[in-house]
Amino acid sequence: MNSEGPAGSGSDSPDGDATDGENGARTSAGDGDQDERPRKKQRSFWKELPILIGIALVLALLIKTFLVQAFSIPSDSMQNTLQEGDRVLVDKLTPWFGSEPERGEVVVFHDPAGWLDGEPTLEPNAVQRVLGWIGLMPSAEEKDLIKRVVGVAGDTVECKGTGPLRVNGKALNEPYVYPGNTPCTVDDTGGQFKVKVPEGKIWVMGDHRQNSLDSRYHQNDKNKGMVPVSQVVGRAIVVAWPPTRWSTLPVPDTFDQNLSAAAPGALGLAGAVPLVLWRRRRLLATESPRVSGTGTAG
Repeated sequence: MNSEGPAGSGSDSPDGDATDGENGARTSAGDGDQDERPRKKQRSFWKELPILIGIALVLALLIKTFLVQAFSIPSDSMQNTLQEGDRVLVDKLTPWFGSEPERGEVVVFHDPAGWLDGEPTLEPNAVQRVLGWIGLMPSAEEKDLIKRVVGVAGDTVECKGTGPLRVNGKALNEPYVYPGNTPCTVDDTGGQFKVKVPEGKIWVMGDHRQNSLDSRYHQNDKNKGMVPVSQVVGRAIVVAWPPTRWSTLPVPDTFDQNLSAAAPGALGLAGAVPLVLWRRRRLLATESPRVSGTGTAG
């Protein structure tokens, strides 16, 4: 009986014993397979670093080319809005969608006709050249200027005496002009002017009116002091450096008023309407007695 016990136990659960054995064999076989698989070696950080740097440089270059670029302010011509040494970020995206500069915007533009001739330029070192090329710091080689847009295509901009500056006959209240400066300068080299801005051009002036060689003083160049819209890099949107100077650069409220010049066609129509009405009244007044007389005679 006792001897049958183990045999009985084996026959009562033969599958269990076999399964256990098989499971054990499978488990050990599985472990063996797992151990035999080649393990993936993790890539060394130093091998990945050049790839990461390359991706970062490509992204920085794309951002500089199509989105935003940093520029350094080299002079005091835009005080107090901008100080020498400020770093501004310039929006380069919107011009790609056909947006053109508007009155009141602070814009960066390429030297249109030798405005910077004779100005000293700093010679950048190799690192500055690379960082400037990818847009991580302002480029020292590009000859760019920064001014405020005062007139756009079709505008008549005028300065008489010390001001105020007038756009299409409307005087501007300019709180951004450097304290102690007058909106217009009394001199014979360009301070007194009256110009009409042609299509595809803008008229720009610095906020430090007595210390800015802007459109006023380049009226003898090939563009007559105007800046071609095609030379505009973009609009300065924020002072990013130093941190204590951080601020946005919105369009001043003075440009919210309707400064647009009336179109010649609209002016002609406005002048023609009263004339037509007067002529119509006169014809009716002349014909009325005839009608009355005819009616009475009838």
